[in-house]
Amino acid sequence: MDFTLDSEQIALRDAVRGLLGKAYDSSETRRQVTKTDPGWDEKTWQRLAEMGALGLPFAEEDGGFGAGPVEVSIVAEEIGRVIAPEPYVEAVVLAGGLVAAAGTAEQRAEIIGALAEGTLVPAFAHTEPAARYSEKPTVTAAASGDGWTLTGVKEPVLGGARADLLIVSAAVEGGTGLFLVKPDADGLTRTSYATFDGGRAAHIAFASTPATPLGEPGADQSAAIASVIAAAQIAYGHEALGAMATALETTTAYLKTRKQFGVPLMTFQALTFRAADMYVSLELARSTVTWATLVLLDGAAAEDVIEAASRAKLQVSKAGRHIGQEAIQLHGGIGMTAEYSVGHYTSRLTAIDHLLGDGRHHLSALSTSLDDHGVVEPLP
Repeated sequence: MDFTLDSEQIALRDAVRGLLGKAYDSSETRRQVTKTDPGWDEKTWQRLAEMGALGLPFAEEDGGFGAGPVEVSIVAEEIGRVIAPEPYVEAVVLAGGLVAAAGTAEQRAEIIGALAEGTLVPAFAHTEPAARYSEKPTVTAAASGDGWTLTGVKEPVLGGARADLLIVSAAVEGGTGLFLVKPDADGLTRTSYATFDGGRAAHIAFASTPATPLGEPGADQSAAIASVIAAAQIAYGHEALGAMATALETTTAYLKTRKQFGVPLMTFQALTFRAADMYVSLELARSTVTWATLVLLDGAAAEDVIEAASRAKLQVSKAGRHIGQEAIQLHGGIGMTAEYSVGHYTSRLTAIDHLLGDGRHHLSALSTSLDDHGVVEPLP
């Protein structure tokens, strides 16, 4: 199995790294961007579109560039390296992925084309208050004349207040349907608020709000939702890898330059061992997330991709918590200040841990399939 990037993938990585490195050259720049709505830079988003990054995972006939999960992982990891607040996974992998998986040919061409051009930013409204990670929505869909209406509440909806189009999951007869809702639709209210990692989320209420079915009207889209969420979990894993790599690099650089008792901190063996443990956590997470990406790339069965994504998310949860906390502690007091970057990286890693299922959730999900696997025989 070849884990190396080809020349085009390296060029994509270098281009995205160059763009985001200039856009977010310091934690202060990011803090200034996240201070104001929508919490990310529209110009940077447009430049990502011009580079082709927003259309990577979609078919060419739908307005995309026909790339795959490896190219998506490259962009996600570069976003994580500078914790750019642009909603790449949320808008492209999640919302765009649902349109690609469930939409009609006309819907795919209209929405994905605009998304790839950067002129439309969709959001997936799926999570509900007090529902944890339940797959069964309480928002209901009802046929109304020639159309449909939605009733209920979604929260938190990442990027929901800025979104040009909402893709909403709702209960239909026999399962879960997907619906397109315009932000100015009747009976819809959006309330935006900042999240602890500098992002934006929204409370969105639907009161007999007109909606258009995504794909076949009234169809159960549970399988498509589960597959797209698994792809997004893997993409979040790559974003976390980028963030963890930068947190580790920042910490080791600090240990090499910061002096205590007249010598660099790296001369204290206990501190060096802790940095080495951070590296081990990063590489364990990288191996698991890379494996999950290749499972997705190989077109494995949906249940295999979902399990691989859960394994990756669980490992990322453990590694993110370990590396983030150690980065703060090894920096001493400055690690806790808002002016220093490692705290921001830890906040983002914590947010990623809780998006689309935290470590405890995925551990519980994986434990239900223990009997499906062979037992490792002990050594004689």
